[in-house]
Amino acid sequence: GHYNHAFFWQEMAPPDEAKKTKPSEQLAKMIDDSFGSMDEMKAQFEAAAAPGAVFGSGWVWVVVNNAGTKLEIVGTPNQDNPLMKGVKDEIKFPILGLDVWEHAYYLKYQNRRPEYVSNWWNVVNWDKVSENCAYVVKNHAGVPVEG
Repeated sequence: GHYNHAFFWQEMAPPDEAKKTKPSEQLAKMIDDSFGSMDEMKAQFEAAAAPGAVFGSGWVWVVVNNAGTKLEIVGTPNQDNPLMKGVKDEIKFPILGLDVWEHAYYLKYQNRRPEYVSNWWNVVNWDKVSENCAYVVKNHAGVPVEG
């Protein structure tokens, strides 16, 4: 759980700062090649984060495949992470992740998880996500976190 939360807090910024960030050329190309567009990636991510899509509580991730060539969206239950052997068919490397445990959104959104997910895009720091992508593609390893 520590890695997931440390990763989560690093990828966000206050809304006024986040709106000034954008995907790098490398990340934008991977998004287009993997999903067709940023809007389609967000739609698939939001569907994966919808109530019932992740059994119980968990996380939704944008990951780089093991080859470092394609982005995918995966959900993991509980505190599992795509870096963990056996969670998915192969180890995958997160570049963006969202906590969909109820504790992450209940005080502000109650049971309105889709609204939480939709509004979360307003605080995503695309500069940091771009750094994560570049690190993973170069090193074929998980992004280091603080703590």
